[in-house]
Amino acid sequence: MKLYFAGTGAAMPERVVTNEDLSRLIDTSDEWIFSRTGIHQRHIAGEKDNIAVYAERAAREAMEEAGVAPEELGLIIMGTATDGNVTPSAACQVQALLGAKNAFCFDLNAACAGFLYSLRTAEALMRTGDIGTALVIGGDLVSHYVNWQDRTTCVLFGDAVGAVVLKKGEAEECGDILGSVLGSDGARGHNLVARTDVDDHYIRMNGQEVFRFAVRTVPASIEKVLSETGIRKEEIRHYVLHQANARIIESVAKYLKEPIEKFPMNLSDTANTSAGSIPTLLNRMNREGQLKRGDYLVLAGFGGGLTWGASVIRY
Repeated sequence: MKLYFAGTGAAMPERVVTNEDLSRLIDTSDEWIFSRTGIHQRHIAGEKDNIAVYAERAAREAMEEAGVAPEELGLIIMGTATDGNVTPSAACQVQALLGAKNAFCFDLNAACAGFLYSLRTAEALMRTGDIGTALVIGGDLVSHYVNWQDRTTCVLFGDAVGAVVLKKGEAEECGDILGSVLGSDGARGHNLVARTDVDDHYIRMNGQEVFRFAVRTVPASIEKVLSETGIRKEEIRHYVLHQANARIIESVAKYLKEPIEKFPMNLSDTANTSAGSIPTLLNRMNREGQLKRGDYLVLAGFGGGLTWGASVIRY
């Protein structure tokens, strides 16, 4: 039994905030931000926006491509750290908006690694149960937790949600999830923090420590999952990494001794969208015809917690 990506979707707020816009709020410039991050702009949600609305839009796009009706969904998982509610979960809100009455639903918080954790969880539930079709969503409205006077963080983040429909299949042409590795290091969680205190809920980050953690952990997790699946680097068509910082992605490519052309990026237009970055990039690649059936992909990323993960996919 195989599990393949039957459809992808994404949604972002209409409002775009450029680096030039930020330069009128804080001491920064487009050159300063881009040279350090690779970011030119980001999409920013309204203060009262509900992430479930964006998740519904991304889900419907993915379901349309997959040819899946709401009642066919057996599972909805949403990787998010910014739902804003104690309850109901964003996944349950999406279920109601879609009318997916047969799905059971829950959120999963692994920060920027949330989509990878959600994908692995959906895979495990589908391989061991009777779920035939799942909706896996990753996304965050990070701007709700950004201090717009803190130039060490506000320049980095944007808002977006992405979704994939995961289906069971037996046909030879079906893709599959070939293997995954996940990890956590709570002892270093203080390096990237966002609290729920009403008066102190802003993201705080030790940028240098997070950078060092990422450039060490991401390539190691990629090498581990490739070793476990028996897939060689030369066989990988695309490395779809968490879009946190172009310099991190370049460092990973250099460490793996792989050409940077195998590492697609969209963060110049979107910034770091946390759990939304991998699925929204997948959707862009899909819509632009960059994904072909049978391609081997690596999905990899890291986030607060600290958390990290990598998966090998045959698309």
